[in-house]
Amino acid sequence: MMRILVRLLSTLLGLAVAAGGALLALEVGWAWWQPDKEPLLVPWPRWKSAIAELDWTSTPVRITAGVALLAGLVLLLLALGAGDRAVRMTDPADGITVNTSPRALARLIGLAVRAEDNVRGASVTASSRRVRVRATSRLETEEQLRPRLLETVAGVLDDLPLQRRPKVSVVVDSPKDR
Repeated sequence: MMRILVRLLSTLLGLAVAAGGALLALEVGWAWWQPDKEPLLVPWPRWKSAIAELDWTSTPVRITAGVALLAGLVLLLLALGAGDRAVRMTDPADGITVNTSPRALARLIGLAVRAEDNVRGASVTASSRRVRVRATSRLETEEQLRPRLLETVAGVLDDLPLQRRPKVSVVVDSPKDR
């Protein structure tokens, strides 16, 4: 989710910078072509005189600085939250690191869980810290199926050379439990 937000914000920021550059190019071209006329779209002379009246201690300057600081902190926090989500595996040799994606780990576990008897469907989410399995079954209750699925997930995790074993939670939805 965080990566999507960071990508969206960076795309919007890039479009804003591109639009500003195009506007600046238009204004400069207009000023070179018609130097005695008013600006094309942006009232630069009026803005220049309004900014010349401000000093560093005025309220609008302080508010602008506060908004810029707050926006920078928000962007910094978003960028830090969108860090690398790779699941680290044990290194086969010095200088070689091996990672997998949480999606690939979830697919491996999901394939094994769906291959179990009486599992109608399963959704798996995985990270380097936690694996969550939500399975559905029509023929078995949670008491009957959950231990078998925990064993299956543990077997998949045992076969992988993970640096850190994630915590596993399994939930079974069954009409027999209702």
